[in-house]
Order: sequence, then structure tokens, then C-alpha cells
Amino acid sequence: MYSRHSWFGLLWRHLLIWLGIAYALFPAIWVLSASFNPTNTLVGQKLIPARLTLEHYRTLFSDPTAPFPTWLANTVKVAGVTAVITVLLCALGAYAFSRFRFRGRRSGLLMLLLVQMFPQMLAMVAIYLLLLELGKYFPWLGLNTHLGLIFVYLGGAMGFNTWFMKGYFDTIPRSLEESAMVDGATPFQAFWRIILPLARPILAVILIIQFITSYGEYILASILLKGVDRYTLAVGLRFFIQEAYNRRWGTFAAASIMGAIVIVLIFLPLQRLIISGLTRGAVKE
Repeated sequence: MYSRHSWFGLLWRHLLIWLGIAYALFPAIWVLSASFNPTNTLVGQKLIPARLTLEHYRTLFSDPTAPFPTWLANTVKVAGVTAVITVLLCALGAYAFSRFRFRGRRSGLLMLLLVQMFPQMLAMVAIYLLLLELGKYFPWLGLNTHLGLIFVYLGGAMGFNTWFMKGYFDTIPRSLEESAMVDGATPFQAFWRIILPLARPILAVILIIQFITSYGEYILASILLKGVDRYTLAVGLRFFIQEAYNRRWGTFAAASIMGAIVIVLIFLPLQRLIISGLTRGAVKE
């Protein structure tokens, strides 16, 4: 039997938990409600609308001045390519730092960590000028190109993710690779066929983290992308709130919900791998 003190403690903990859940869910519920509210104004917003409508969602796919489907496709392309390349490059770099001993290894690791201490925002002017000059010789890699934006994102993603993945590779026994090499496998075959399949959890973690980071990035994308048809979703959403946002609030909310659905669809299949990837690399076995 629980004593009065135990019941009070249990009730207090549950109350705090439900308050935290309500605090976290309220903004999402409020935006979801706004996307179905026919008033389409910030002033008339209610948590439970008197009437529901899908007009805001229809507007997203029919307004020629704000091509939402193009923005969403651009965002998925940029974020997806960035995430995949980040995983491949970080896997190669982390494996080298984890398994091989070479001159400059420790300095290289420290340099990666040191570079990560300075955010990319500090180099906005340098990045802009760099792409401006590159565009004169390689138009496909200059300003207002998705490939240029991808390269900028890759530059900011390599350091931390390489460190993160190296900690996971350290937990994989070296004997597995040694056994494969005894059977005739080359070092790259051992890496590709033995290590990478065992490292799926950390690969999923890096993939989803980098995808979400690139998916919601606004500042660099708004500086480097100039054409409306080149915008990513975060930059494109500015169209709905930069002028008369109180009359386009419902459309903005509908666009936010549609954008969030993509993240949910990617996160759900990978959630088990993400949990194991985040916990296993924390302690070296």
C-alpha cells in the first residue's frame, strides 16, 4: 500500500509530466487548428474552430505566386542529398580515425573539434563571396544553385558528425575486420560489408540529424538562393508572413503542417535505430 506521502509524490510527478507534455504539444495543436480555421486571420484564431475548412491546403497547391510544391521538392532534394553525402563522408573519415594510426591523427581530430566551435553564421560574408567567385567559373556551383548550398551545408556538417560516428566505430570489435581479412577481404571490403551494416544505428542518427538541420535552415539559404523557384521551404514560407500575415495566417499554418509531415515520415521508420545509435556510442566497450 502507498502512504499519503508516496501518493502525493506520485501525483506531483505525473502533474509535472502532463504539464510538460501540454507545453510541448500546444504550439503544434495551435498551428494545426489554424490550418483548418476558415477565418485565416491571427486575430480570430481559436484553439477549436467553429467550422473546419481545407481551403488553406488547396491554396498551397494552386497559388502561382507561391509555388509551395516546388519549395517542398527543393527542400527534400537539398536536405536529402546533404544527409546522404554527409553519412558517406563521415563514415569514411570516422573509420580512418577509429582504426588507423597515422601522423597527424590526434591533431586532425582536435582541428575538427576546433572548427565546430565557430558556427557557419560567422562566415556568411566569406561564403557569399566564395560562391560569387565560383559562379563565374562554375555556374552550377555559384549563387542561386542548390549544389552550392549543399556544399556549404556539407562544410558545416563534417566535424561534429565525424566525431560522433568515430565514437560508435570504437565500440565495434576489431576482430571482426581481422577475421574478414584472414578470409581474403580487402580493408575496404571489410569496412563496406562488415562495419557499415553493424553501424546502421549511428548512420541513421547522422542521416536524420543532418536532414532535419538542412531541412529547417533559413539564414544561409535566404542569402544564397535568390530565385523564387529555387527557394527551400524555410525561405519560401517567408512569403506568407512578410506582408499582411494576419490575412494569410491559415495558409502559413497549413504550409508548416505539410512541411512537418515530411520529417515525421522520415523519423518514424528510423526511431529504433536512432535510440540505439545515440546510446551505444556514449560508452566504449
